[in-house]
Parts: sequence; C-alpha cells; structure tokens
Amino acid sequence: MQDLTVAERIHSQFEDLTRAERQLANAMLENYPVSGLGSITAVAETSSVSPPTVARMAKKLGFGGFPEMQKALRVELEAQISNPIAKHDRWSESAPDTHILNRFADAVMENLAQTLRHINPDTFDAVKQLLSDQDRLVHIAGGRITRSLADYLFTHLQMLRDGLVYMPPNSNAWSHYVLNMQPGDVLIVFDIRRYEHDMLRLAEMARERDVTVVLFTDQWGSPIARHAAHSFHCRIEAPSAWDSSAVTLFLIEALIAAVQDKNWDETKERMAKLEELFDQMKMFRKFT
Repeated sequence: MQDLTVAERIHSQFEDLTRAERQLANAMLENYPVSGLGSITAVAETSSVSPPTVARMAKKLGFGGFPEMQKALRVELEAQISNPIAKHDRWSESAPDTHILNRFADAVMENLAQTLRHINPDTFDAVKQLLSDQDRLVHIAGGRITRSLADYLFTHLQMLRDGLVYMPPNSNAWSHYVLNMQPGDVLIVFDIRRYEHDMLRLAEMARERDVTVVLFTDQWGSPIARHAAHSFHCRIEAPSAWDSSAVTLFLIEALIAAVQDKNWDETKERMAKLEELFDQMKMFRKFT
C-alpha cells in the first residue's frame, strides 16, 4: 500500500472501520490533508473521537502509528502545492537512466493502473446516466490548464446531445452562467493540484442552486470534492515539470463512449444530421 495516498487507503478500507473510525475518516476527508496535520489530540477533538481511535485507524490503514500517517500527509501536502520547477527537480533527482519516452510511458501506465483500482464502476455509471439525461442541462468548466480537457469533453458531447453549456475561461463571466443554473442541472468541473479558488467558488455557488457537481481531480483531491456528488481521482504525476492529463483524458473518452452507446438511436440520428451540415459547409475534404 506504499504507493497509495492516505485518502485512497481510507476509501479502500472504509467498510472495515468501526463507527468511531468512520467518523474520524469522514472528518479527515472534509479538509484533506490539512485536517490530519495537528497533534493526535487535536485531530481527535476535531473529529469528536478519542486519541486511541486515531492511533488505531492509522494502524488499520497500514501505518506504524499516527506519526507515520501524519508524515505521509505532509508529503502529500508538499506534492499538492509544488510548482512546476519543484516537480521537475523532484523527478530529476531519482530519474532512472532510460529514455524519457520509456520513463513517461511507465509513469502513465502506472497512473492508469492505480486510478482504475480506485474508481467505483457505480460512480462511472452514475455520471454516464447524468450526461445521458436529456432533461438535464450540463455545464462544463475547466481551469487554467484543465480548460483544454473541459473543451474536449464539451466538443464531443455536443455531437451526442443538446443542452450543453461551455463556461468560458474568464471566471469574471461565470456569475452570469450561474444565474441560469437550475436545480437538477449538472456541473462538470476539472481541478487539479494548485487548486484554483475560482473553481471552488463556482462549485459552491452551483451547489447552493441544487446543481449536481461532478469533479475530475487528482489523487489527493481538490477541495471541491466536498461539494461534489461524484468525483474521479486521477493519478497525474509524471517525469516532467507538468502534471499528466493522460488518465483524465482516458476517463473522459470512456464516458463519451458510454454516453454514445446508451442513447445510440438518438445519437446516430444527431450525428447523421451533423454530417449533412459538415457537407453543406464543405468542412472536410472529400476524395471521391
């Protein structure tokens, strides 16, 4: 379990925890990982459990005790707030003497394997159902880097269904979009480490309007997770100054395929009409 985050350990062991330990786990996940960085007494008091409960849960999660679990949380916090230069230096210090193509491929494949181990198929199916529901308006928003992922999801869903809203990169305009959100709508947000304040506030305002929030984040988890009905935690670390979007893109494409298949009759008709429009616009080159 050495490669798992503390949050991943909690989720994987949650059913084996006692009532008090589950209470502690939920409290720690509320403001993760900061909530576990105080003294054992402070963590216990914040969670309304006893210090022995904190120590027992740490051992159940595979740590030697609370200090070892807290050390892991500090490492995670440092990784969350690392800037690109720090990330590059950390990777370069221990980089194996192989070609960057091989190192990057190994990292991405390990990210995918680790991510899939911790994704609940029920969560995937629930999000597929939300995106397939033509009665729900779906809003999609991304941050400084992740807006390219938001745009990719929007462009493909636009070919499958109507009722989509792509929120512009400029967060100053978001208030107008939130104004039009209705209860039952869906907000898809992307937020990875160095989490953006604007994205968090957007999710908070959407929840205040009874909008269902779906989050794509990293293995540590954006603060938006506490407002999200469903969250996908994707592994993002790579031998680079920048984080990898490969696993997140994999999940996006899997969801697109699932939505396409669920409503295939309607999707097929919509795509046929779209192809007719492409032909009218002479958008693509024809070889016949």
